[in-house]
Amino acid sequence: MKKIKNSLIKFTLLFIFVTTSCSEGVFLDEQNPNFITPETFWKTEGQFQAALATVYGALQYRSISGAELVQEFVLGDLGGTESWYRPFAFRNLAFNNTSIHVVDKWEECYVGIFRANQVIVNLETVEEGIMDDDTKAVIEGQARFLRAFFYWQLAHSYGGAMIHLDIARSTEDFNQPFADKAEVTSTIIIPDLEFAMANLPEEWNGEDLGRITWGAATTMLGKVHLFEKNWPQAVALFKEVIDSGNYALTKDITDNFWHENEFNEESILEVNYSFDINPGNSGFPVDDTPFNTGSESTTLSSEVGRLGAGGFNTVLPTYNLHEMLVDDEVDPDNSINDDNLESRRMNASIAPQNGEGLWYLEPYGTIGGWGGGQSAYVKKHSNWYHLPAEPAQGRGGINFRHIRYADVLLMYAEAIIEDSGDYMTAIKYIDMVRSRAGVYTLQQYMDMNEGTFPQLHVSKQVVQNQVDGDRPFVTPSAETVMTHIRRVERPLELCYEGHRWKDLVRWGIVQEVFDDLRADEVWRQDNLASIQDPTEQPFVIQGQVRPDFTVAQSIYDPAQHDYFPIPSTEIQSNEIYNQ
Repeated sequence: MKKIKNSLIKFTLLFIFVTTSCSEGVFLDEQNPNFITPETFWKTEGQFQAALATVYGALQYRSISGAELVQEFVLGDLGGTESWYRPFAFRNLAFNNTSIHVVDKWEECYVGIFRANQVIVNLETVEEGIMDDDTKAVIEGQARFLRAFFYWQLAHSYGGAMIHLDIARSTEDFNQPFADKAEVTSTIIIPDLEFAMANLPEEWNGEDLGRITWGAATTMLGKVHLFEKNWPQAVALFKEVIDSGNYALTKDITDNFWHENEFNEESILEVNYSFDINPGNSGFPVDDTPFNTGSESTTLSSEVGRLGAGGFNTVLPTYNLHEMLVDDEVDPDNSINDDNLESRRMNASIAPQNGEGLWYLEPYGTIGGWGGGQSAYVKKHSNWYHLPAEPAQGRGGINFRHIRYADVLLMYAEAIIEDSGDYMTAIKYIDMVRSRAGVYTLQQYMDMNEGTFPQLHVSKQVVQNQVDGDRPFVTPSAETVMTHIRRVERPLELCYEGHRWKDLVRWGIVQEVFDDLRADEVWRQDNLASIQDPTEQPFVIQGQVRPDFTVAQSIYDPAQHDYFPIPSTEIQSNEIYNQ
């Protein structure tokens, strides 16, 4: 199958060469009046809006917001997989420059950049009277935000990118040198987001709901500064978003992972998918190009959905994540009902063998498939809540949320600690997220335990059996609260949303996390028989202990694994990079 980027490049260059030849009278003396050319396009606001829609369309690609993200879900400490699935190579850090996701994400981001550049560049020469300055600025703000987003994905997935700020007009224009993450950030990402922040509205309504807003631009700029360790700027930007009053946590966290309350009060950057558009077409192609007709659906639900219910469960919760969710202790005064045992985010995120309620419209106890080392399956992004099985042809319609308000609260808490060491203010914002989950807040723990709170990332199962002890409690400080954010709160709240590997890399704690989880894994392998009683253990592993970290822990090398390699397709085609 032809790669999207290469196909569009060939189509674009063919268009350039044919129209040039035609204009010189080599083949034809007259121009077909029905044929769209750069000279006949870009003449109305509607045409610019149509072009802008194609930039938004690039967000739907499988490696940006869809099924191929499962490769990244298993990179860190939250996801395992089986040896016969493609994510297994990423779980074992065995990806290379020909791996499908490595190649596709690069190419799909550049399709989005290519389209954004067309809008931005042609706005510079749009004829007077077609649009007023405010309309032009809003269109440009959206295009520049999307270009910045695609470049941010490249910079933090590959460690940098080839910078393209203009429309390619010849094959030579595709040959650009590699710019590192810092250069991409300062040259493109920050200026684009600052422009978007200054020119986009705070909200959209009606048919425009889901377009990029001031809040998305401000949050994304804050995130950029957080990753760049510009703490005061990050603090100020996140606080602007919080103080705006435009966003709030949904009452039920599950509203962020199903189709029934999309573009809700927590949504900041959300990619739209549909169950219904273009019925009969597969969910695999999502983009209307000369080469396919998209269904506007996502196959992510099929990737993570339950095996036996039309899914493949290619991502499996790690034992550490499962145990933390089990021990995410429900506050009886803040529970869903009187006999609720699970936290709200556990019910929204994973399906354990003894789960509460229904899963794919069946009681958990009647469902098989718990052997082979599985302790739980993934729920997020799947249709477990309203269908007996995943839709045929991968036609999932659940939107993907890249940024939601809970993430802002946690990033703000982190930035405050890094900027001033004010861990008590950080706890206030962490506890907003914990309270929504229906679990004890850190402040409640401290009130009940002489000013201390538990280190929930430390395995209670291992500690109790290994040293006849209990999970350690710690006194709040800048260090202990930061550890809680890194090892507990962000993974529990944001698991399988595309953040984890980038977080671990920017914090520089990948090896530390792998070492801890591999040690737990070894203990469980050696003591499996002693942890099989469901009345005595936080969860039970059936059959065997899945070796999620055997390879990754032993071979991890930051220089080799923190970022994807430049894809082979770019190496082969980019003459400057080859030199």
